[in-house]
Amino acid sequence: MRFVDDLVDFIRGPGFVLDFSDRSFADFFASELEVDIDDPRYAANGGSKGKRLRYFLQNCDDATAVRVLEALWEYRADYLIRRGDKDPLIDAQTRYQRLINRLSGGKNPVVTQPQPIVDRQKLDIIKADLLQVSSLGAQARGFAFEGFLKRLFDAFGLAAQEPFRLRGEQIDGSFQLDSEIYLLEAKWHSQPIGVADLHTFHGKIEQKAAWTRGLFVSNSGFTDDGLAAFGRGKRVICMDGLDLYELLDRDIPLDQVLERKVRRAAETGMPFLRVRDLFPS
Repeated sequence: MRFVDDLVDFIRGPGFVLDFSDRSFADFFASELEVDIDDPRYAANGGSKGKRLRYFLQNCDDATAVRVLEALWEYRADYLIRRGDKDPLIDAQTRYQRLINRLSGGKNPVVTQPQPIVDRQKLDIIKADLLQVSSLGAQARGFAFEGFLKRLFDAFGLAAQEPFRLRGEQIDGSFQLDSEIYLLEAKWHSQPIGVADLHTFHGKIEQKAAWTRGLFVSNSGFTDDGLAAFGRGKRVICMDGLDLYELLDRDIPLDQVLERKVRRAAETGMPFLRVRDLFPS
């Protein structure tokens, strides 16, 4: 518990948990664990966030403690990345791994860095596909880019669907990530995408089921003004050509890239965060 205190109160001091407010702390427990941390029973030793966390960990089973600590560790790692700070704790990773292993009986290893794609041959083929798309004429590139993305999603088991047409609109495909369905918009233009295309795609998402989400992939990226005008809190995440290059060149699994984009969008409201910022070298 002393180590846990060191992990979570280094920002604002004892009684606090990282940079959580009371509201975001409650939302974190509700979304990650389906637990109401504001329940008075968790305040038996005091109502601060730190004391409620300590009481919860001391009174839950080991498996639940592991889930809490893993979620907190991931949030903490993202916080340090956002701030560009070094970890203030000496050997924090090793000590954290040792704690998790003890609680889980050594059966629950922690993955802190993205694991590389094992099939190097498949990776080389996917890279070659992207190069081939870039060599095509303007008219053929759009269709080829959609096909490349489907093969990329299929390589990571994301149950990709071919482009399809509904009445009055074209959908460039769909895929499944963590039991959530995403519609795909794919653009290969010479200029960055502006707000009009973003709003058009978001309009398609809003006409579908409430749980539908969207991924907008633009090889040429997005204008800063377009992203600012598009706003925050939308049901769309974005990826550009540099993101594709980074994940293929650095062997970062696509599903991990998308999961981190989704999480950071949920935390910040921003639809577009670059792979190089989400996965610093």
